Amino acid sequence: MPDFRKILRLRFDSKLSHRQIALSTGVSKGAVQKYLCLFEATGLPWPLPEGLDDAALAAKLCPRVGGGVIKYALPDYLDISQALKGPGVTLALLWEEYVEAHGLLALRYSAYCDRFRLWSKKQATVMRQVHKAGEKAFVDYSGVLLPIHNAATGEVRDAQIFVMVMGASNYTYAEATWTQRLPDWIASHVRAYRYFGAVPTLTIPDNLRSGVKAADRYEPLLNETYEEMAVHYGTAVLPARPYKPRDKAKVEAGVQLVQRWILARLRKRTFFSLAEANAAIAELLKDLNNRPFKKMKEHSRRSLFESLDRPAMRPLPAEDYVFMESLKARVHVDYHLEVDHHLYSVPYTLVGQQLDVRLGARVVDFLLHGKKVASHPRSFRKHGRTTDTAHMPQAHRKHMEWTPGRLLSWGNQMGPRTRDVVRHLLENRPHPEHGYRSCLGLLSLEKKYTAQRLEAACARALALRAANYRSVKNILATGLDRQELPRKEEELFTIPDHGNVRGPHYYH
Repeated sequence: MPDFRKILRLRFDSKLSHRQIALSTGVSKGAVQKYLCLFEATGLPWPLPEGLDDAALAAKLCPRVGGGVIKYALPDYLDISQALKGPGVTLALLWEEYVEAHGLLALRYSAYCDRFRLWSKKQATVMRQVHKAGEKAFVDYSGVLLPIHNAATGEVRDAQIFVMVMGASNYTYAEATWTQRLPDWIASHVRAYRYFGAVPTLTIPDNLRSGVKAADRYEPLLNETYEEMAVHYGTAVLPARPYKPRDKAKVEAGVQLVQRWILARLRKRTFFSLAEANAAIAELLKDLNNRPFKKMKEHSRRSLFESLDRPAMRPLPAEDYVFMESLKARVHVDYHLEVDHHLYSVPYTLVGQQLDVRLGARVVDFLLHGKKVASHPRSFRKHGRTTDTAHMPQAHRKHMEWTPGRLLSWGNQMGPRTRDVVRHLLENRPHPEHGYRSCLGLLSLEKKYTAQRLEAACARALALRAANYRSVKNILATGLDRQELPRKEEELFTIPDHGNVRGPHYYH
């Protein structure tokens, strides 16, 4: 038995270190530390009370139970593994709490750690992943589909089942979507985060093409929209390694539970809409998350989520992420880009450049080097055109400002004949744009000549039944507008006498 009295004297009277006491007494440094801790726990003073002999002192420092063997209070290793999932929780902290609870019957720190590691190794033959609270959410789709019936046509369409599982608590979210394509993939994440009421630090998906453009063990390439959604929520996307299902074992187990506890129970029900199917899934999801664990009957997925994951997760942003598909398009020579078979304008100075396109359900944004340069309400009119006049060059803008009403008003200011020519051009051309151009040509003639001469030229063009821009221009160029018009319209079309002209008698 160690000389406890000597150890205490060397510590409190001689002020020696643990190492020096160990060398002097032949007891290990760890044992010295333990005995001193046990002495402090007894509350005995130093110097020791008179009448306390060595046997009594040893009994206080090392209480023994039958047969002289100390019966230590063994820790609950399952509770230790759950507690380690909390942020900042270490084995040293848990050991200190364990010592406070059991005092002299507590194991030394090294024995405490050794026994816990031995227990952990026995739990599985593969490396056991430790999931910190609020850190990871695992994502995958179920291989089992849910049939949805069309009541009108009788057609049956299979719905996909999206599953997200929290790492520490196994708290599960599931829903049905029509596809695994990018819009449904993003929308399912948004609804899952909303269901949790918070956001995990890491989101770990499988290498689905909707989320991961290029799978790689070290540097996977994410879809731009998926990465943008992650930035919006403040989470980081870390895809599982290709062909390593154990990287996402949590969601693999979660998918299996959803298949057993939800889809299996719905197999005999007939659904006629996706909303109806999701309402049924939501009800069974409550039962799944509230069901007690077999080994921890006092806990359920929901209770662990509320106590472990939820406090450590990031808060939801003020607004949900709005899905916008990321595309690239080059600006045409007419300063328009084609997106989903519709043309949208951008500033004319960007002609020839490639822009990033953000295509949403209601809006289309155009960005250059991350800076928004144009935005339009989304149009679903095929082969249509949406143009902002602010994007046009000044000359084109002036051209667009001349509406039919404004052109007629200008013609009336020049004179009634000019107004009649303008009306004729607008109403008798195969396309309104042709008439606009001809009218703008008349406008340029008024600037080169005078308004009086233009009015006279238009009057002669009407009399000649040649009310077009080219005729008016030729009349002004040759000065015919200065000549007096014939009194009768018929005189304009009288055929002059000539020797080579055959008369009516020739045809009898």
